[in-house]
Amino acid sequence: MNGSKVINNIKTVMLLAVLTGFILYLGYLLGGQGGVIIALVMAGLMNVFGYFFSDKIALASMQAQEVGPDHELYQITARLAQRAGMPMPRVYVSPHAAPNAFATGRNPRNAAVCATAGLLQMLDRDEIAGVMAHELAHIKHRDILIQTVAATIGGAINFIGYMFMFGGSSDEEGNGHANPLLGLLIMLLGPIAAAIIQMAISRQREYAADTEGATILGDPMPLATALEKIHVMAERIPMQTNPAFNALMIAEPRNFTQSLANLFRTHPKLEDRLMNLIGRESTGRRYY
Repeated sequence: MNGSKVINNIKTVMLLAVLTGFILYLGYLLGGQGGVIIALVMAGLMNVFGYFFSDKIALASMQAQEVGPDHELYQITARLAQRAGMPMPRVYVSPHAAPNAFATGRNPRNAAVCATAGLLQMLDRDEIAGVMAHELAHIKHRDILIQTVAATIGGAINFIGYMFMFGGSSDEEGNGHANPLLGLLIMLLGPIAAAIIQMAISRQREYAADTEGATILGDPMPLATALEKIHVMAERIPMQTNPAFNALMIAEPRNFTQSLANLFRTHPKLEDRLMNLIGRESTGRRYY
């Protein structure tokens, strides 16, 4: 299990390195490292706000309301957090009828978990615990931080595109020449490439969260059955969300049916996630 975590971390670092390398290459075309530094600073400033306030933005977009110790979801989460040796996150419920859940926050001490009303109505207590264990695993792995880094690099690529359009690359004498066509190409293809890599990172993190969630719970089956129910109902009950928040959810809010569109999935296929869980033995020590 630890070996799998190491492999996932290595893959994440490699994917982020690809994005960083792409920025360095664009900076070279632009005329040196100065453009890269400016792009990274600008993208970093844009994402600082998202990093510190992403939890509030995500929760507000879902119309989520915080619940306290008298709520069943809070009680389940508290028991799991204690079992995992983690700080207690804030707990929220969203009024959405579509079954889903997510975690947000920049670190374990500033984290929140949220489940929709539809999820709480559809799943039994053990399955809800499986979902919450998955979300706690995301918090434990600091996946929100990783997504923020990926978004920062993607934003830098987009900013470099603007620089090509209006400033352009430098010739041997250091004179700038606008290159709108190249800038437009970078602005179109760069963010797409960044999004594909960011989503690949998200998919790897979903596998890791499923595995860790099953460990926290002590049994992989409640999470497996919860995922099946969520995916079935997600096709029947649409969930209109900002696509930027798709990677946060335990299941993809949008359904993709075309093979090309699989590139833009933020989550692995249900079958692959179930195969990742099936075969993992129960520890015999359930969360309750």
